[in-house]
Amino acid sequence: GVVYNYNEEGIHRAETGWEQCISIPLVQPDAFGLLQQWDELLEEFSVGEAWLPHRYEEHDHNCYTYALAFINSVLTAQGKRQMSKSEFTEKFVIPQTKKASKYITLHQELTANDFYIVPLPDQEKQC
Repeated sequence: GVVYNYNEEGIHRAETGWEQCISIPLVQPDAFGLLQQWDELLEEFSVGEAWLPHRYEEHDHNCYTYALAFINSVLTAQGKRQMSKSEFTEKFVIPQTKKASKYITLHQELTANDFYIVPLPDQEKQC
């Protein structure tokens, strides 16, 4: 898909260059209608004056602020309570970061000890 991000040059939309990022699922399975509107909502949100390049500030108005502000705008539209930075970090960012860290550690150990993973032949997969 397309990754939206915000930095000192403003809003960017990229289809490549984010292959090493961590994807954090935010939409609950019962909110399929929201998934259909997500791109449109994100595009509308991104054209706001708050995200002009000159408003960027490394510590207080950055890509994290952009992502959280968008999420909070969706929550508000749904009549739900907004999240603070710490709540969003605890509920969504830290759990995914821990999973990624475990995966990276396992991958590094396997690689360092000359292990590799081989897919099972088709008949063995059925067992």
